[in-house]
Amino acid sequence: MEAAASFAVLRAAQRAAVPWKNGGGVTREVAVYPPGSDFTSFDWRVSIAEIASPGPFSVFADIDRRMVVLSGRLTLSIDGAAPLILTAESPPLAFAGDVAAFAEPHGGPVVDLNVMTRRGRCTADLKRLELRSPARLESAPGATRLLVALTGQRLLYAGSPQPLERLDALLIAPGTPAVTLAAQGPAALLLAEITPA
Repeated sequence: MEAAASFAVLRAAQRAAVPWKNGGGVTREVAVYPPGSDFTSFDWRVSIAEIASPGPFSVFADIDRRMVVLSGRLTLSIDGAAPLILTAESPPLAFAGDVAAFAEPHGGPVVDLNVMTRRGRCTADLKRLELRSPARLESAPGATRLLVALTGQRLLYAGSPQPLERLDALLIAPGTPAVTLAAQGPAALLLAEITPA
């Protein structure tokens, strides 16, 4: 794969808001595979959602979810378990997309990032990265990696500086060799790594 085809910058400003599957909020798609897939046909989907009022999450059959709060404070009840309090400091949460989940924001709207994968086709990992010095992302055979900027920053990768606004994303295609990441000053990112089953 050519280096130019290995990376794609996905701008937050170009994402359209669409209603949730159940109409209870809005979501902005960051990336989806296969390209152009809808809610019923994707293998994986990364999106950023806004939760403005209490209500249930959409149910997605045969989907596994990874979720992290980007801003705000949220109470989330999943499948009858004790409610969880989630903030931007909470670690990413994994749960099944086909169980009942009820969300209640506190003190204003909540923004969260979701990674959804179709069970049996792919799996995902989601974690935070704090760049205070150059970091090396090793090659991950077959995996698609998506970096989402939590702060505005100039990110250096593959020898090329790229300004990223908050919530812009860098898509790293499968087969891309190891990448060294650096930023001008401290930088915070989310890394989603999606691997075929």
